[in-house]
Amino acid sequence: MPPETEAVLRQTNFSAVDWAIVIIYPCFTLLIGLYVRKFITNMKGFVTAGQGLGLWLGIATMTGTELGLITVMYSAEKGFNGGFAAFHIALAAGISTLLVGMTGFLVYRLREMQVLTIPEFYGKRFDKKTRILGGLMLALGGILNMGLFLKVGSMFIVGITGLSISSWALPLTMISLISLVLIYTCLGGMISVVLSDYVQFVVLSFGLLITTYLALANVGWENILQTVQNEMGSKGFDPTISEGEFGWRYIIWMVFLGLVSCGIWPTAVARALAMESPALVKRQYMLASVSYMIRFLIPYFWGICAFVFIMQSDSLRNIFYPAGYPAPEQLLDDQVALDGLYAMPVFLGKILPAGIIGIITAGMIAAFMSTHDSYLLCWSSVLTQDVVAPICESLGHPLGNKTRVNLSRFFIVSIGLYVLYWGLIYQGKDDIWDYMAITGAIYFTGAFAVLLGGLYWERASSAGAFLALLSGLIAIVGLGPVRERISDSLDISLSSAGVGLFSIGFSLVVLILGSLLIPDQRTTHRAVRLKRAPTKIGISVLLVVALTGGILFVVAQYNAWKLLWTFVLILGVVLFALLAITVTVGGASDVIKLFRQLEVERQEEQDEKSS
Repeated sequence: MPPETEAVLRQTNFSAVDWAIVIIYPCFTLLIGLYVRKFITNMKGFVTAGQGLGLWLGIATMTGTELGLITVMYSAEKGFNGGFAAFHIALAAGISTLLVGMTGFLVYRLREMQVLTIPEFYGKRFDKKTRILGGLMLALGGILNMGLFLKVGSMFIVGITGLSISSWALPLTMISLISLVLIYTCLGGMISVVLSDYVQFVVLSFGLLITTYLALANVGWENILQTVQNEMGSKGFDPTISEGEFGWRYIIWMVFLGLVSCGIWPTAVARALAMESPALVKRQYMLASVSYMIRFLIPYFWGICAFVFIMQSDSLRNIFYPAGYPAPEQLLDDQVALDGLYAMPVFLGKILPAGIIGIITAGMIAAFMSTHDSYLLCWSSVLTQDVVAPICESLGHPLGNKTRVNLSRFFIVSIGLYVLYWGLIYQGKDDIWDYMAITGAIYFTGAFAVLLGGLYWERASSAGAFLALLSGLIAIVGLGPVRERISDSLDISLSSAGVGLFSIGFSLVVLILGSLLIPDQRTTHRAVRLKRAPTKIGISVLLVVALTGGILFVVAQYNAWKLLWTFVLILGVVLFALLAITVTVGGASDVIKLFRQLEVERQEEQDEKSS
C-alpha cells in the first residue's frame, strides 16, 4: 500500500489512554474466567450454567452473543454498500424474534424437554445416528460460519487504532485475540461466557448509543439523506429494487434468516436452554426482539455515516474508490481499493474523541470475545455430547463428566486454531454477511426441516430426518468461489439467496418424502404439540404479518422509504436505550442469584463425594 495511503489511515484519535483501556479490559475478563472455574463440576454447568439464568441475565447474554464485533462489522459493510435499504434486514430480524417470543415456536418445547443441545433432541425424537449426523452437520456449518470472525474483528482493531494495514499488525492481532478467548473459555465454560456477556452488554449498549449520537452529530441527518440520494439514488432507500444490493428474493431470504438466527441458530438457542423455565423463554425472546433489531440497525447506520464521511473526503474517497463511485467490476493494474470492511472503523477512529474511542474499542473487543466464546463452547460441546459421547456409548465406553469437559476444551482449542488458519487463507468475494448466511445454511436448512417435523408432525421418521440433514450440504454451492465456478461452467447465474431458498425447500421436501416412503417401524416418540390453541397462535402471527405487510405496501405505494427508515431508526434507538437500562439493573440481580445457586450445587456435589 502506498506510504501516503498509510499516512491517511494512521490519522486517528486513538491515544495512550485508549490503549490502556483496551489492555485492562481483557485482563478483567480473564479474571472472571479464573474466578468461576471453581463452579464447573459437571457438563451441565459447563454447557448451560446449570440452567439457572434469570430473565434479564438471559437477555443480556443472548444480546451479548448475537451483538458481536463480527455482527457490527458485516452490518456496517452492508450499510456502507447498500445504504438505508439494508434496514429491511434489521426489521425482519426484530419481527421474527418477536413472533418466536409470542408463539414459543420451536424454542419453548426444546427448553421444556431439558435438552442441552439441538442434536440431543434429534436423539430423543428419532435415533442415535440422526443425533450424530445432526451434531456433525451443526459443527461443520457452525465452524465454517465463524471462519472469518477472527480476521474481521482484527480488521476493526487495526482500522480504528491506525495500525499498519499492510504489515504485521493484522496477523499479530488475530493471534493475540484468539489466545485470550481460548484461555478464558476453557477455564469457565458457559458460566464464564454468561458473565462476560453481561459485562459486554453493559459496556457496548451504552457505547452504541453514545457512538450513534456522535456519528450523527458529525455528519448531520440531512447531509446523510442527501448524500445517499445523490450517490446511490433510490436503491439506497428502496430494498425491492433488484438493480441494487437486494431485491425481493433477497428480502424473502432475510425474513427466513431472521427466524433462523433466533429460533434455530444454536448459540441463540443455547441461551433459551439455559433459562430457569420454559415460560421465561417466551418473555426473553419478546424483549430480546429489540436487541435483535438494533444489533443490525445501529451498525448499518454507522456504515451509512462512514459512506457519507468518506465520499466527502477526497483523500479517503480515492482510497476506497480509486476508479470512482460506483466502483467498476475490474480495477486497473495500478489501482488498489481498500476493503469496505475498513470504512466504519476508519470513520470512528477519526470522529470519536480520545477516551471515548478507547471505551468503544474495549466494548467491541468484549463483543468479539463474547461471540467467539459462545461459538467455541457451542460447537465443542456438540462434538462432545452429540458425536463422540454417543459413539463411545455404542462401543461400551461411556464418557464421565470430567472426560467430557476436558474433551470439550480440546475441541475449543482445535476450532480456535482452525479459525486462525481459515481467516488467513480464505479469499471469497461475498459480503461477510452473505458468506455467513450461506455457511450457516449448511446446518440450519436441514435443521429447520427436522425441528419442524420432529416437534409438530407425528409421522416424521428417522430416515426422513437423516436425509433432510444431509440435504443441507447443497448450501455449499452458495459459497462465493464454488458458486462462481459452477456459474462459469454451466453458464448460469446463481445467487447466494437463490441457493439458500432452494436448499430450504429441498430439505422440507426430502423430510416429507423420506418420512412417507421410509416410516419408522414403531413410533417411540410422539411429535410435540404447542400447548396454546393453534388458532390463537395463528391469529397472533397473522396480525403481526398483516400489520407489517400493510405498512410496507403503503410505503411502497407512496415511495415513503425515507420516512419509514427514519421512524424505524428513532424507535429502535429509544427502545434499545430503555432495554439497556432495565437489563443492566435486572441483570446484576440475576448474577447474584446465579452465583448463589451454583454455590449450593457445588456444595451438594462435594457432600455427595465425601459421603
